[in-house]
Order: sequence, then structure tokens, then C-alpha cells
Amino acid sequence: MTTAFVFPGQGAQTIGMGKDLAEAYPAARAVFQEVDDALGENLSQLIWDGDQDTLTLTQNAQPALMATSLAAMRALEAEGLTLDRAAFVAGHSLGEYSALAAAGAISVADTARLLRTRGQAMQQAVPVGVGAMAALLGLDFEAATAVASEAAGDEVCQAANDNDPGQVVISGHKAAVERAIEIAKTKGAKRAVLLPVSAPFHCALMEPAARVMEAALAEVTVSDPAVPLVANVQAQAVTSADAIRGLLVEQVTGSVRWRESVAWMGAQGVTDIWEIGAGKALSGMIRRIDRSIATRAIGTAADVVAAKEV
Repeated sequence: MTTAFVFPGQGAQTIGMGKDLAEAYPAARAVFQEVDDALGENLSQLIWDGDQDTLTLTQNAQPALMATSLAAMRALEAEGLTLDRAAFVAGHSLGEYSALAAAGAISVADTARLLRTRGQAMQQAVPVGVGAMAALLGLDFEAATAVASEAAGDEVCQAANDNDPGQVVISGHKAAVERAIEIAKTKGAKRAVLLPVSAPFHCALMEPAARVMEAALAEVTVSDPAVPLVANVQAQAVTSADAIRGLLVEQVTGSVRWRESVAWMGAQGVTDIWEIGAGKALSGMIRRIDRSIATRAIGTAADVVAAKEV
């Protein structure tokens, strides 16, 4: 059995996530405290007892999801299920930062601050209402890319997330994305719907945020990860800290090549993928990409205990 650990991205956040981990495992609680201290605020109170709309704000959701993933990782470690079980780590968009923190490439405190900066920069890069994202269901990546290109005109419209063989998310100017929705319906899409997001992530409109992240990443220590990272923008493993720094900047405007990343891990012999953190969205995508890969979601204390039996 060859295992990879993967970490979820934005959209997985729910009030109460990670609370039972913190109650059951002191090491998990310490992660939430470390994130609170790094940000100078009680983010854990928002995560466990706050308002869903406030938690969903990009600048809150990103560090909150990372904290929950790292708390789950620390709980696994407390049960003797350590990172050396994994041949690779990977994460979907912001989940890439969680993967790097889990692999010891960036400290939890620095990761929390980077994600707060990333969330703010992505939100501020484009005025509210100017950009949009949409999910195209039933089209493969090539077809979705062609639809986005046709819809763009003199605006931005790009394939942002290649999630699985039948789900691609596009991003760009709102009018162009709306044109793409109509074109997709004529090209055989089963559904094409606007997503309830606050900014057009992973497209050229995020260039101002990329420059912010370039400066922020230059200020923190990035080490070689203990386990190779399968990077979003290249869909293969990377082990160099310098390369990772550049890929994290590129990731802000680049596509999340999740389908290719999972397929690449499968081609390297990965048979099991553990989704560590909130929700089970990645597990669903993985099953649609490669049914031969077994998945396990680990987001609660009960999940951690069950994983001991593997």
C-alpha cells in the first residue's frame, strides 16, 4: 500500500470543524492556539462557535481550513500515524499551504499569516462584482478550456480548477464567465452554474495578489518538505524549497491541476489517499478520477481513531 496525504481547499469550511479534535487531542488544540497567536485574534472561536458567513470570508476561511487540517494531522501523529506513511502530500489551492505545513516546509504560524495575507490579497485584487467563477459539469478540461477561450473576447476567462474528468471551474470577468455558461450549454455541458465566491480565483485577474504573495513569501523561511509535494500548477512532485516558493506565487493566477495531480500519483503507485481536514470533497473527486485509488477522509476524532485500524 502506497499512501498520499491531501488537504482540502476553500468551500469545505463549516462552523464547528476541528472542535472535537481539539477536545480529544492536546496537540490538535495547540495548533488552533498557535494560529490564534500568529494572527493576534481568536480565530478558533469563530471556527467553532461563530457565524458561517463570517467564517466563509476568504481571509478567515483560508487560515481556518489550514488550522483544521493541521489539527487533524497532529491528532494522527498522536496516534502514531505519522507523515512517514505518506509517499506524497498535495493540497487543493490553499490546501497546498496545509500540505507544506504538514510536511514541515513552512511553520504553522507563518502558514497562518501567509494565508491571511493571501485571502486579503485575493479579495482586494478585483472589485466585488467585477469577477466571477462558474462550474462546468459534464465537460472535460479541453472542452472547458475551449469554451472559456471562446467566451473571453477582450476580457479574461480561463479554466481555473481542473477538478475531475467531468468538473472544471472557470474564472474571469463576470460578463465573460456568463457568456461561457451559455456557450457551455450548447457544447453538451450537463450543468453550468455561477459559484457563490467573492472573487475570480486562479486566473490572470489575480496578478496583483500574486505580487503580494511573492513579497510575503520572500519574508518567510521555506524549507525542503519532508515528503515530496505534488504541486497544483505542475501536477508532479517537487522537493526544492526555492522551487516551491515560485510555484506558490504561480499558483495564485495558475490553474489547479487536480485531476492531473491525482492521476500522476496513481501512476507513481499510490493506492490510498487520505483527505486530512474538513469535508470529503477531494475524496469524491479522487474516486471520479481513478476508482482504483482508495480514499479515507479524516476530519474528526472518530476518523482518527478509525484510521488506527488500517
